Amino acid sequence: MDTTIDDHNDRDDTPADARLARIAGAIAEPARARMLCGLMDGHARTATELAAVAGVAPSTASVHLARLRDERLVDAVAQGKHRYFRLSGPDVAAALEGLMVLAGGSASVGFVPNTPSRLRAARTCYDHMAGTAGVALHDRLFAQGWLATTPHDDGYALTSDGAIALESLGLDVDAARAKRRRFACACIDWSERRPHLGGALGAAWLQLALRRGWVRPSLHDRALTLTPKAQRELPELFGLDPR
Repeated sequence: MDTTIDDHNDRDDTPADARLARIAGAIAEPARARMLCGLMDGHARTATELAAVAGVAPSTASVHLARLRDERLVDAVAQGKHRYFRLSGPDVAAALEGLMVLAGGSASVGFVPNTPSRLRAARTCYDHMAGTAGVALHDRLFAQGWLATTPHDDGYALTSDGAIALESLGLDVDAARAKRRRFACACIDWSERRPHLGGALGAAWLQLALRRGWVRPSLHDRALTLTPKAQRELPELFGLDPR
């Protein structure tokens, strides 16, 4: 089946502050914000599906999607007779997750998130794992000495012990390093107000967890269900109490 992505001209000479204002304006409209949030699970959806998510007529949804495409927040993917829309990349997802943090209020002492419990426990953030389980993975990798901060940027480095440990679990570290994106980085979690693991390594971990049956995706939203297999095999990496 033929699949193509509509081309965009990457050249944009607009000053950064003006472009920021334009992007903020595109996100600020409530229907468009709902569409973007509806794509945060990493799946592509049709304009009709996104119209239902946004609560607008299909014709209105098409106008909104054109605006989001103009600002390079979404891509259009043609597959056969159908056209699907998806977030244009992990940087967009990280920005949206950060805006959700701001929208949810301060992370001050006494903060109580109002995120639904099933989403707070574990969910997707585009193509990596978020929620309590995602934050637990991030913290455990550092506690074990498998991840380390880097002196020159805000990314993370995988230590030799970490590479051995993750490869023993079935994660292809070399394949993750070969991706044309940041290898590993922090993504501030919308519900926990603390970092979870983003980047190619975070995406590879989620795919491994799905393949190994440690998590199950929801058919209806971003929620992930931690399985009894995760409890038996890797409770600490998922933030579960070992039994």
